[in-house]
Amino acid sequence: MNRKRFIIEARDVLKLAWPLLIAQITQMLMGVSDTIMAGRYSATDMAAVALGFSITIPLLCFIQGIALALPPIISRLHGNKNIAGIADASQQAGYLVLFVGLVIAAFIPFTESIVSLFPMAPELHSITVDYVIYVFLAMPGFAIYQWLRNYCEGLGKTKPTMIITVIGLMANIVGNYLFIYGVGPLPAMGGAGCGVATALVIYTMLIATFIYVRFAPALRKYDLFNQWYRPNLKTIGRTFALGLPIAMTILFEVTLFSAVALLLAPFGATVVAAHQVALNFSALMFMFPMSIGMAVAIRIGYRIGQKNPRQAKIAARSAILIGFVTSACTATFTLVAKGFIISLYTSDGEVYAIANALLIYAALFQLSDAVQVISANALRGYKDTTAMFIITFVSYWLIGLPTGIILGRTSWLTNEPMAAAGFWIGFIVGLSAAAVLLGARLLYIQRSTNVLIEQPA
Repeated sequence: MNRKRFIIEARDVLKLAWPLLIAQITQMLMGVSDTIMAGRYSATDMAAVALGFSITIPLLCFIQGIALALPPIISRLHGNKNIAGIADASQQAGYLVLFVGLVIAAFIPFTESIVSLFPMAPELHSITVDYVIYVFLAMPGFAIYQWLRNYCEGLGKTKPTMIITVIGLMANIVGNYLFIYGVGPLPAMGGAGCGVATALVIYTMLIATFIYVRFAPALRKYDLFNQWYRPNLKTIGRTFALGLPIAMTILFEVTLFSAVALLLAPFGATVVAAHQVALNFSALMFMFPMSIGMAVAIRIGYRIGQKNPRQAKIAARSAILIGFVTSACTATFTLVAKGFIISLYTSDGEVYAIANALLIYAALFQLSDAVQVISANALRGYKDTTAMFIITFVSYWLIGLPTGIILGRTSWLTNEPMAAAGFWIGFIVGLSAAAVLLGARLLYIQRSTNVLIEQPA
């Protein structure tokens, strides 16, 4: 019976996860297409797009993190068959996410001052400012898109996300071509045109998601737009309390890798380039456990809503096992094919030599990364996001980063600074600490009677 239940949960997690995986990879490809197409226009425009992306991505991630509070709320109501409560809870989350998007968009008049906070060459400044303004204009649309996307995913509908993200990638390539290079009456805008394309893609995905939510037969009984509920500050506050730790966790992770790139700058462009090769490929492999984690958060919320904590526990275990096995496969691939992988990024011999060594660390990195991200998302399914935030902050910034700095920038423990290799060992130490602590917290929550008797929000 236990084996049968395990197979059921594993199957359902995979069913939810594979469309999310394709959606996540497709989303990454949008950034790749931005870089390539802006780079073909000019190196200056490519650099400006990279800087603009670095400024806006934390804000986009913050909105996404707030919206990620919605799936565990909805999935619990769904599991509890509380159909009437789904629209109300979803609309309260919508008010919150839209408010965050509007607040960020309100900084448009101050864009030039914000960009000036980041040191850059004068020729990059105006292009970066224009890029950031266009992305800021899309923040409210991105907020509503994330709200609708997470509404669908909370109800177990992950395939629409996949299809709409693929549509977004195609729109992104076309938009980049039109606005970066200029076609017919449209002037060539260079890197700023990439910002226009990004904004149009966001609103394209928003419209497509709205059409699906409004007219899909599978969502008709939930009827999100049939009745509008007034803002309920108490419910909005609970949603914010659930979503803020998720948003801050994502921000801390994004800023951690940015900080390491800056700390490696004194070692020269070759070291930084090799680090980016290893990091970029690791980010691609990370999409596998991340998608499994997003799926298990939905599944656990659904089972808790059913008052079935035993099955929720099995769902978590099955997801961690699937994630670990998958990461063992990707780690093996990384080790076996690291020469081929590096050749896709560079032909520079010095970069190749350093990246070749770093990809060994990247292979080890993937195993602990899988366990920690799936455990963190399982806690999100249990709505235990504050502990998740504290553990990841301690593991990343108080354990992993200091270890990386000691090994990478000092000779306290080694004969000479290890440069990028030291920081990658720090990544492994930090992620391993997160995997152990998050796993322990997950076991504690699963044994806690409080979480088992909690009523769905």
